[in-house]
Amino acid sequence: MRISTRQIQQFGVDSMLSQQTKLSKTQMQVATGRRVLLPSDDPVATTQLLRLRQTVDTTGQYQANADAATNRLVTEEGVLDGITTLLQRVRELAVQANNAVQTDESRRYLGAEVEQRLGELLGLANAKDGAGDYLFSGTKGATQPFAKTSAGYVYDGDQSQRFLQIGAGRQVPDGNDGAEVFQMIRNGNGIFVTSVGGNPAAVPPNSANLGTGIISPGSVTGTFQESLPDGYTITFVDVPPIPPAIEPELHYTVTDSLGVQVLPLLPATTTKYVEGEPINFGGASVAVGGMPKDGDTFKVQSSQNQDIFQTLENLIDALNQPATTPEQRARLGNDINRTLTDIDQALGNVLMVRSSIGARLNAIESQKHVNDEYLLQSEQILSSIQDLDYAEAISRLSLQLAGLEASQAAYMKVNGLSMFNYLN
Repeated sequence: MRISTRQIQQFGVDSMLSQQTKLSKTQMQVATGRRVLLPSDDPVATTQLLRLRQTVDTTGQYQANADAATNRLVTEEGVLDGITTLLQRVRELAVQANNAVQTDESRRYLGAEVEQRLGELLGLANAKDGAGDYLFSGTKGATQPFAKTSAGYVYDGDQSQRFLQIGAGRQVPDGNDGAEVFQMIRNGNGIFVTSVGGNPAAVPPNSANLGTGIISPGSVTGTFQESLPDGYTITFVDVPPIPPAIEPELHYTVTDSLGVQVLPLLPATTTKYVEGEPINFGGASVAVGGMPKDGDTFKVQSSQNQDIFQTLENLIDALNQPATTPEQRARLGNDINRTLTDIDQALGNVLMVRSSIGARLNAIESQKHVNDEYLLQSEQILSSIQDLDYAEAISRLSLQLAGLEASQAAYMKVNGLSMFNYLN
């Protein structure tokens, strides 16, 4: 077969271009450190790489979510720590105000500090996280959760939680709504609440008791039996003396919302009052100290939700009222007893929320460790598929470079050949 000079040149050029292409690819592999540069280099490996990179990116997002949740929860825990300290101080002020050596003026000073603490509490309830979102607004991060109005303190957030995905099958709430932290707190001892019922003979009627009786917060002795809607009423009565020379004895009865006598069990009878002795009925046990007067009453009602702001407002109102007479001091004692139990309930609720935050932080830390291990394994597999064997690549580069040089030399040699060189 006859081969033209043009064909010989084209073969030489094609050979050089082929060697240059191979050399260029090897140079790119060495420069990037990757074996697979294009999908066509290894279609099977490319498919595996796409899946692995998606897994790595998704796991990286889980880690970012975990960090965001951690930052927000740590911020919330700090705010709750401040609320705990605040409530403990208010509790100290309430105990201090109940001391007999206090005067009306000194109690007003204590009330002024409680009022300042109330403003501080409102600020903490409206705290923000590092991103500028309100901590206690639920899913309405841009809405201020609490505001003081003429009707009291209102909550404008919602009762929902934002969940962040921190693992393939794991989500964690990044906070607590304000209703859960500040409002959904059972007053009294959490099951029932005791209070002054009043005395029909008081002026104005039923506004207060006339004696010095102070009722305890009480405790549950079994399954508390609610009596709706008004709960139970403990009524003190003077029983006529027997014989007439003896002074009247103070007795009491306990009736339910329908007026049915539950203590003592025999209708139209009464139980003698002994100061401090437990009064047991319906799964509740309460005690009354001091000396009530005929007609004085106390209420025992099922606990209701009461926000922390109202608890502090009640204490401020109690401290700003005069307490100079024995009856007024008894009123103050009843008010502060109730406030102390309400504060204890609020402290217990904050502690419960803080415990849930600690549990979530532990769960996030554990999941982050799992994610780190998964990332490491995925990156190792990625490396085994896409990373270049430098020793093999350098050897191949040297061989391809020698091939290119040989093809160039051959081309130059062949390109110089001509039949005219052999003619005289």
